[in-house]
Amino acid sequence: MTNEKLLKLLSEMLEDNQINTSEEELYDAAADRYKKYAKARKVLDVPSPVAIVYPKNTEEVSKLLKFCNENQVNVIPRGGKTATEGGLENWKAMTIVIDALHLDKILKIDPYNMQATTEAGVELQRLEDELRKIGYTTGHSPQSKPVAKMGGLVATRSIGQFSTLYGGIEDLVVGLECVFPDGHISRIKNVSRRAGGPDIRHIAIGNEGSLCYITEVTVKIFKFYPENHKFYGYLIKDIETGIKVLREVMVGGYRPSVARTYSEEDARQHFYHFYKGKCVLIFMAEGNKNLVEATCKGIEEAAEEFKDGILEYVDSKLIEEWFNNLNWSQQDIDDEFAGMLENDSHSGFTTEISADWETIPKIYHNAINRIRDEFPRAHELTMLGGHSSHSYINGTNMYFVYNYEINCAPEDELRIYHHPLQTIIVEETLKLGGSMCHHHGIGKYRNEWTKEEHGTAFYMLEKLKEAFDPNGIMNFGTIFPQEEGLKYQK
Repeated sequence: MTNEKLLKLLSEMLEDNQINTSEEELYDAAADRYKKYAKARKVLDVPSPVAIVYPKNTEEVSKLLKFCNENQVNVIPRGGKTATEGGLENWKAMTIVIDALHLDKILKIDPYNMQATTEAGVELQRLEDELRKIGYTTGHSPQSKPVAKMGGLVATRSIGQFSTLYGGIEDLVVGLECVFPDGHISRIKNVSRRAGGPDIRHIAIGNEGSLCYITEVTVKIFKFYPENHKFYGYLIKDIETGIKVLREVMVGGYRPSVARTYSEEDARQHFYHFYKGKCVLIFMAEGNKNLVEATCKGIEEAAEEFKDGILEYVDSKLIEEWFNNLNWSQQDIDDEFAGMLENDSHSGFTTEISADWETIPKIYHNAINRIRDEFPRAHELTMLGGHSSHSYINGTNMYFVYNYEINCAPEDELRIYHHPLQTIIVEETLKLGGSMCHHHGIGKYRNEWTKEEHGTAFYMLEKLKEAFDPNGIMNFGTIFPQEEGLKYQK
């Protein structure tokens, strides 16, 4: 099929204003934030999609997917464009992007049953704003909250800054509607729990557009008590102290909305106004007054137990101020992109992993030490550190964060800098039995480790792809390793 024929056939299914062939917007659609430096410098080495299309309802999504399946056209589902692991990057010449722009209705807010239903293209911030008007919250607050959309949050198994209390998106999803490549529309009903076989929600949750297209989502909602928010901050002697305090709080049964600890290096870029060259530990408690009081007591008792590692208490107002300015808007994204036309430096690349309490500090130190010893351009790193920001009763995550000066051609940045750094972190994580991807997903840039991540259970993942997308038209290269796509990866 030629591009011309594809566009002609699309025009027979959709109105003209539902098909976007702007050269500039197609170039932007060729990659997500993972390749932002190369994109800004106009040197992307992947093909632009043939078109971006904007269905207005689930039936149009079904027709589009069925058509693409029958004609071997690759499909990239798109929401708020905040992916960070190459999930939106295009590895096929014959590709269309199906954007959720017009799937933008908040269908129902149901305070009595504590849930809200939206179409996939509703921005999380818009839903949150409507809920706040009546005293409720989704409890979900990723840094991309102002621009991220509901379908994308579910498809990427998103997590929010308050996950230690509310859970990840998988804990919030009640039911959903999704469309498979053959056009079949599946609706998973909204119930509090059921034992009706395997939990089929999870075929869609976290599929990263590689199995189906999510069109509608129902999530839990919570009462919101901003007057009860309490903040804690500590300067601590090392990251191990922070992890021990986090563990003590979690195994004690307490659920602060935020529980984080930062290395000295990472603290410098977040808490430069008070960190004094030390590691930082922070907490936030929220919710019902009685629960907040109990949580605060638990935090204080945990800090007291490890007081030998706590050097100084931080004014709670400084922690509150930091939280209030943490999210980034579309303007922030645009400004970052524009800045890459002027500066040859990269800030904020991350590789986030997870493991049990005993293992997480081992992975952290093994990876940091190996990077310093083995990474040939370690002298060009302007920051190397990490923080734990999402904890559970049996373990926590670790965000490795690294910034560097770019001394190479823009198109070589990832190959020379990010990929070797991420490889070391992933190898050290998998070696000790941790997970290589806590919440950013696999995308296209961790797919070479998908089999090792899952081990013998990869069989189950592989069978899902064979069953639901036998022609391989859903987001080629995402999650599932593809030899054909490696030329874009290395």
